[in-house]
Amino acid sequence: MNVFIPKERPGENRVAATPETVKKLVKDGLSVTLEAGAGDAAHFADAAYREAGASLSADAAAAWSAADLVLKVGPPSPEEARRLKQGAVLIGLLAPDRNLDAVRALADRRVSALAMELIPRVTRAQPMDALSSQASIAGYKAVLLAAGRLGRYFPLLMTAAGTIPPSRVVIMGAGVAGLMAIATAKRLGALVEVSDIRPAVKEQVESLGGRFIELPLLEGGESGEGEGGYAREMTPEFLAQQREIVARHVAAADVVITTALVPGKPAPRLVSRAMVEAMRPGSVIVDLAVEQGGNCELSRPGEEVIHHGVVILGPPDLASQTPLDASTLYARNVFALVKELLHEGRLALDRDDEIVAGALLTHGGEVLHAPTAERLQEVVR
Repeated sequence: MNVFIPKERPGENRVAATPETVKKLVKDGLSVTLEAGAGDAAHFADAAYREAGASLSADAAAAWSAADLVLKVGPPSPEEARRLKQGAVLIGLLAPDRNLDAVRALADRRVSALAMELIPRVTRAQPMDALSSQASIAGYKAVLLAAGRLGRYFPLLMTAAGTIPPSRVVIMGAGVAGLMAIATAKRLGALVEVSDIRPAVKEQVESLGGRFIELPLLEGGESGEGEGGYAREMTPEFLAQQREIVARHVAAADVVITTALVPGKPAPRLVSRAMVEAMRPGSVIVDLAVEQGGNCELSRPGEEVIHHGVVILGPPDLASQTPLDASTLYARNVFALVKELLHEGRLALDRDDEIVAGALLTHGGEVLHAPTAERLQEVVR
């Protein structure tokens, strides 16, 4: 079975396989081809891949059309999708809601596309959880980004010239990215407060040294816990009540890091223009949800916005800025999925298996992911 690892789009520094995972694929009897230079941005040299057993190709178009299995980080372009032979398998973070043309092309080519972000959060799938591995890196990097842009120290400092108080950091969302942000900000010496609609995360927040901002429960005493441990979509009324409580903490913060996402939905709007204007000049906001519409009303993907003296950063693909470790973890996630699917040197897609059923985006000419299929129908209409 021919496996192909192509170069990613410009700006994406990660790679879907490392020499470590290539060696494992070859050991399992697969033939691996790497587009020359695919690992350069992640600091993996072609020579290391060759030593691990991969062949190098300078003809990407030919390698796409010859592959039985393509491993990617980001989604393919429609042109790349159309190069795949019928019945090929594609694995990657496919972002179907933002790449409908590519999804349509994959279905037309009868490609079996497995989206890493659709893998269900079940115990057996933990080694394949790319969302968590990449979110952890993004949370870490977000704090460093904020610290580098803030005009203050993070820690308490007692000097001969007097005492410098610690910075105050508010983190919105205590998922994987939020928890890593808490741990990183605490290591740097900041005072950390955390907002989340799921009361169940309070213990985790406090175990990392953060202070949990208590929010009201939903009507009937329900929490904001959604399927698979994610937050669920909340009513506008609840979000307004949440903003009112959190606004007081945001106004006193030096740094705000927003990480709140709801799978398959636009990011909840948590930081309004008015909340930004209540912050002190020189404060910093880092919006990790910017690619899904943003948690902050004023954030823009890939831009630095300064409003009333407040710096608002909307870094896309933040994990890509730590490409070596991000690639190492992501490649292991991908290999774990391939290993799960591999039987006697071939991929067997058992649609009765909950991991396969959850991850399959397209198969046999159909779009199997219901929300994406509905969006494609809407576009046609």
